[in-house]
Amino acid sequence: MSDLVSLPEIERAAERLAGVTVRTPLVPFPGPGDGTELLVKAESLQPIGAFKLRGAYSTISGLSEEERERGVVTHSSGNHAQAVAYTARALGIPAVLVMPHTTPGVKVDACIALGAEIVYVEPTAEAREETAAKLAAAHGFTLVPPYDDARVIAGQGTVGLEIVRDRPDVDVVLVPVSGGGLIAGVSAAVKALRPEAKVIGVEPELAADARDSMREGRPVAWDAEKTGRTIADALRVQRVGALPFAHMREHVDGMIAVTEDEIRRTMRRLAREARLIAEPAGAVATAAFLYHRAELPAGTTYVSVLSGGNVDPALFLDVLK
Repeated sequence: MSDLVSLPEIERAAERLAGVTVRTPLVPFPGPGDGTELLVKAESLQPIGAFKLRGAYSTISGLSEEERERGVVTHSSGNHAQAVAYTARALGIPAVLVMPHTTPGVKVDACIALGAEIVYVEPTAEAREETAAKLAAAHGFTLVPPYDDARVIAGQGTVGLEIVRDRPDVDVVLVPVSGGGLIAGVSAAVKALRPEAKVIGVEPELAADARDSMREGRPVAWDAEKTGRTIADALRVQRVGALPFAHMREHVDGMIAVTEDEIRRTMRRLAREARLIAEPAGAVATAAFLYHRAELPAGTTYVSVLSGGNVDPALFLDVLK
């Protein structure tokens, strides 16, 4: 499909991100002893603690001087908002963040510390999107979407670019799915560089709208009350974006859903066995390998994307018990 993000677009995004984002390592996770290898792509080590800086910076840095002067607005449950705030401060741009009032305090506090203005809304996609659009229209802000945007997808795709360049032999890449921007970009990069590799999306059973969407062949929405049940606050988006879904249909080989208990156990194991801090959403891809191996494609080298580590301290302490 001609409207899908291409490898050259992802490579250009990588050039814009040079010296800004971290080329995060592939951290070995103690293997099951059956000849397979799991490597964790530790995006928790980014300056804002999550992969979202890639898409936000590569998009905002491309704005004109006039657009920069007017400022930017976005809607996000946390990590994308923080990425926009970080980028805006680095580039001297005003930023307004539309955030659900249910966003964990650790993420809100980080955004405030970066100098952004916060507008709280109800935790529904409609409230977030409508408020951001109204603010953009009223004040001339440039809207920086969290996932349904080719520029953002290209930035997130640099995760996949690094995975294949660091491990050209990768067989299976496991990616968390929320709005779909990360898996859209990663799958585009992986399939362009290593077509035989499999890309699998992972989400909580309590917010499995992407799994249902792939089954139905169209984006399927879940109610906010349903997605709000999962501990993985960054994966509570009610429906994948249209452009990410087009990438998923073209490039993604399957979907796995993990339980809340599996997410918690994986957070604990990542901390104890790999010395990596993962927020709940950041743990789901590794959970798929640890607890759903029979559902995954066969392979020798697996990579799971640890998408973020911005976990509430009290929750993290509870998980470690």
